[in-house]
Amino acid sequence: MSSSSTAYCYHCGTHHPREEMRQIETKGGKRWRCIKSIEATKRGTAERDAFGKQVTASNKSELQAKLRMRAALTAAQKPR
Repeated sequence: MSSSSTAYCYHCGTHHPREEMRQIETKGGKRWRCIKSIEATKRGTAERDAFGKQVTASNKSELQAKLRMRAALTAAQKPR
């Protein structure tokens, strides 16, 4: 996917196809947000919390994978 066909969702922190995004007005101006996150805010508190925990777990997992990859590259580049 090219960057012009995707947009960054400031809510869940990932890129989505623009067809799955909406621009919303915030205090800081217009921002892109995925439909899934918008719909999640219309549900009850328990479902919103579950969605938030799911996004957090996904973000943590992605970050840990990147950190492991960076550590492996760094270890491979050290002279022996």
